Amino acid sequence: MNDAAVIRPEARAAFARWPLPEGLDTPAVVVDLPTMEGNIRRMATALAERGVGFRPHTKTHKCVEIARRQLDAGADGITTATIGEAEVFAAAGIRDIFIAYPVWPSSPKARRLAALAERCRLRVGIDSAAAAAPLGDVARGLEVLIEVDSGEGRTGVPDAGAAADVAGAARAHGLNVVGVFTHGGHSYRSPGATGEAADDEVRSLLTAAEALRADGHDVQVLSSGSTPTAIASARDGVTEERPGTFVFGDRQQTALGAVRPEDVAMAVAATVVSVSASPRRFVVDAGAKVLSKDGPPTVAGFGAVPTYPDAVVTRTFDHHGIVEIGAGERPSAGEVVTVVPNHACPVVNLADELVIVEDGKIVDRWPVDARCRNR
Repeated sequence: MNDAAVIRPEARAAFARWPLPEGLDTPAVVVDLPTMEGNIRRMATALAERGVGFRPHTKTHKCVEIARRQLDAGADGITTATIGEAEVFAAAGIRDIFIAYPVWPSSPKARRLAALAERCRLRVGIDSAAAAAPLGDVARGLEVLIEVDSGEGRTGVPDAGAAADVAGAARAHGLNVVGVFTHGGHSYRSPGATGEAADDEVRSLLTAAEALRADGHDVQVLSSGSTPTAIASARDGVTEERPGTFVFGDRQQTALGAVRPEDVAMAVAATVVSVSASPRRFVVDAGAKVLSKDGPPTVAGFGAVPTYPDAVVTRTFDHHGIVEIGAGERPSAGEVVTVVPNHACPVVNLADELVIVEDGKIVDRWPVDARCRNR
């Protein structure tokens, strides 16, 4: 794919609009505070206007301070991907947590889940009858949501009948089936996929919920979740949305049209450590251990350098980001540039802290509290 067709000139200008503070020790993950707060406020308001709950996914930011700001803006609770993430947020006093993942409660995880269930209102995903018995042994009455595959082809039961079967097994083992959930991940396949993916989410949730109610389950929650589809699927009986990446935005989200370029709130500050005249390229100190190697189909390379036209990180080594650049001005060695990553979530998971800036000044540093809590 031609990257220039994805990152438009006006997008490049918007990405670069906020100045980097002086004296940054690079590479650093920098968050523009006013932009991030605007993203939170707009999402909370849009869902409230639709009468749909807001349960943001914290795997994007992994930061207690940001989760608190989301709750202050009106979020009903939070979503996590792992038990480890949930433990971090529960320890910080957050009391309503949904682990949107089909957790398999092996012996160590069973003990941790039981402890979590004592500390907060905990809900867990399930997509197989086989998981019902061990989950029931963890905590009788544990609230679970049946995961339905609405088209992504990752996890989740394939249809309403299978959802009813899993729900029946869950009930038989003492679990409290409170709803169904899905993730419209197929919205990431192309910029035009959002509407259809949102329709798939809504249809899958409604049919699964109907099947569960017919079997006597008190279905309270129809939970949908992805940044591209969060607004489009907030309708027709869906009770909550679980967007995550919206809080920062990234290169992939702008390519999909899910986040406006001017709403991208996070970037990587990197120093140019080497410049080559032939071929025309430069090297920054942000490689795979900062930018990750996430290469979605909608963008080329591993990051854009918006202050330089056509500059794209085309290769990453552990600590080297190789930036190919077309005609025009090039940076000098020692210059600090902004790199907009493809995918915010893995970038944050690789960072110790978020450098919080406003008007080009560092106003705080927030720890990535759940960094690498991947189990």
